[in-house]
Amino acid sequence: MHHLQKLIIVVLFLSTTVVLVLSKLPRFLDPTPPSSEDRLRDKRWVSSSPYWIDRQTCRWLTLCGIHHLRSDPATHPSHSRKNETGELGRLDLRRRSHWSQGGETETLARPNAAIWGSARRRKEGDPDHRDANDLKEVPDYVLKYAPLIHLHSEEYFFPSDIADHVEHMVPYANGMPLNLSKPVSLDELQDLDAHPLPIYLTSEEDVEDRPEWLHSEAGMPRPFVGDGEGGGDDGGPDRPRSGDQYRGSGPPRHGTTWWDVDKDHPLHHITEPRKGSGSRRGDRGPRIGPRNQQPLASPSPMYKPDSSGYSDAPAVLVLVDKGSGILDAFWFFFYSYNLGQTVLSVRFGNHVGDWEHCMVRFENGIPRALFMSEHAGGQAYAWNALEKYRVTRTKTTHGGSDDGEEETVDRPVIYSAIGSHAMYAVPGNHPYVLPFGMLKDVTDRGPLWDPAKNTYAYFYDYEADREADGRAYMEGGGIDANQTSLVPAASNPDAPTSWFHFGGPWGDELYALSDMRQWRLFGQYHYITGPQGPKFKNLGRRNVCQTEHCTILYNIEDGKKAVWYG
Repeated sequence: MHHLQKLIIVVLFLSTTVVLVLSKLPRFLDPTPPSSEDRLRDKRWVSSSPYWIDRQTCRWLTLCGIHHLRSDPATHPSHSRKNETGELGRLDLRRRSHWSQGGETETLARPNAAIWGSARRRKEGDPDHRDANDLKEVPDYVLKYAPLIHLHSEEYFFPSDIADHVEHMVPYANGMPLNLSKPVSLDELQDLDAHPLPIYLTSEEDVEDRPEWLHSEAGMPRPFVGDGEGGGDDGGPDRPRSGDQYRGSGPPRHGTTWWDVDKDHPLHHITEPRKGSGSRRGDRGPRIGPRNQQPLASPSPMYKPDSSGYSDAPAVLVLVDKGSGILDAFWFFFYSYNLGQTVLSVRFGNHVGDWEHCMVRFENGIPRALFMSEHAGGQAYAWNALEKYRVTRTKTTHGGSDDGEEETVDRPVIYSAIGSHAMYAVPGNHPYVLPFGMLKDVTDRGPLWDPAKNTYAYFYDYEADREADGRAYMEGGGIDANQTSLVPAASNPDAPTSWFHFGGPWGDELYALSDMRQWRLFGQYHYITGPQGPKFKNLGRRNVCQTEHCTILYNIEDGKKAVWYG
């Protein structure tokens, strides 16, 4: 009996220690600790459970809603794309007809190959109709170096058209739907910000029923088929391939400070210090920035993708001028649903609406670096470190028309994780948040998406937005309905802009603990709040990265290390 008591005490001690470590470690590693407002909101969330024991285990052991635990498959049993070959065949035929309009070469080189059919088209005579002759063209180099994206081969939630998405959403405030006279649309979405309470776009249907629009199978790109030079199962390359990888140590000794610039902080030129000058500051260079680039021996070859990649879901391209010849090209990709990853068959991190993005920084038309979003953070790479595919395209002249001359371009490759759509530079496993690789994203060479084939493009002036926000503040608040900070490109003069300024999340608010769909274990929720839109991704950033701390990697292998943000 005495030994049994000892055993019970040891088991209880070890169990308590494991629970405490798993509950406290993510909080300790979280780079953005909760504010006092966040803690108060969490207290209310815990109190929403009707069960006393649930509230206590949640407060003391961080085990919340464990009686709600159940399987959460990617698809509803009645909806499995693996069993719908006939429907997928029809979808593929529709994509083929879209893609083949005007010939393959023309579609490859021309953005906006399809009309954003769900959005209302403005006509001449409408008050806010814009003449394409008064708008700027997207610089050809932006499309020339546009990224190519490998979705996962087993992905179930594909790129979505934001105009289609809002048709299935209802604005909620304080847990109740707004009483509107008409459905929301992209053209009036910003008007919702006039409401005194925070607004959440909320799904009309239970997302666990997996309605068709949630999957957005019409947005699935045609499958990628490689040229056979690699050894992968899909006929493409079987390992990361990059053209000119570079590595080194220390900051650049000449060039410009392209990695840290905006209109208030112009570009600076760096000169090679003279030998024997003894200038330690000159030897060290700036504290944050790229390293000396030394080419690796025998760079790997690049691969040419086939002509697939068109998606019915338009990507959103936002161009931001930072002055001094620096242009940031933000590519935003929207999905109606983010399916979280699993730990021990328990799923975490689901949410309705999913905005992902990458950003290419150009200096006088030359690509310098690329940033990829990953959950609450992301990673930046020097341009020469990235894997690339070699593509033949038709040059465009000023005005967006083809000039008939072809050129070969090396475009960067991004890998989108299954379910979460987080973006990485290499295929494989990518652990995050929890230790020991318990929670991880997975990428592979699935369908290849070319967002430049169907893109809605804008120019954004972050300084004009700051001025508008300042005027609204000085005038006692309110919404500046006539913001001109976002202007469509000449290629799509009638593209709606109101949606860009909407300040609320694009998906359901965090489900209460009393909701049978919700649980939280060790600080990780089953369902979280949907994200805000592109305007709130720090588009006016000086650094390449979304967050203030910015490390630019010069070796693609460095991107395989685990990260600890949520």
